Amino acid sequence: MGASEDEPRRLEGGKSPCEHCGLPADRVATPDHDWVLLEPGMEPPAHTVPAEYRWIVLSDGRVTVYGVCPPDPFQRCRIEHRLACPAQPLPDLWPWLTSLRGENERRADRQTDPEPPELPETWPEVG
Repeated sequence: MGASEDEPRRLEGGKSPCEHCGLPADRVATPDHDWVLLEPGMEPPAHTVPAEYRWIVLSDGRVTVYGVCPPDPFQRCRIEHRLACPAQPLPDLWPWLTSLRGENERRADRQTDPEPPELPETWPEVG
């Protein structure tokens, strides 16, 4: 079949420019035979990243989404470049927080609305 290796073979992805902003990103393979662009040099603590956005590097160099909650407090993860891309809108990471922010924006708008006009002292005769 092939030569035996002491270490697992690593999949080489390399750098690829983002099609939206042109910045370089790490192109890394997934177990599903897809590729994902990850932000280079960025490995935040896994517990600070929402579960569906945590990419963990496997022993063979591929990455997979790590949805374990709560993660080990010392675990590091990678994030997709699209989360840091200046040319793409930030995805809705926490829908409940987005809803809360929308409601707070409406509340703030209502507070800054001008005062309603004062009512006249006498009402006109209408019938």
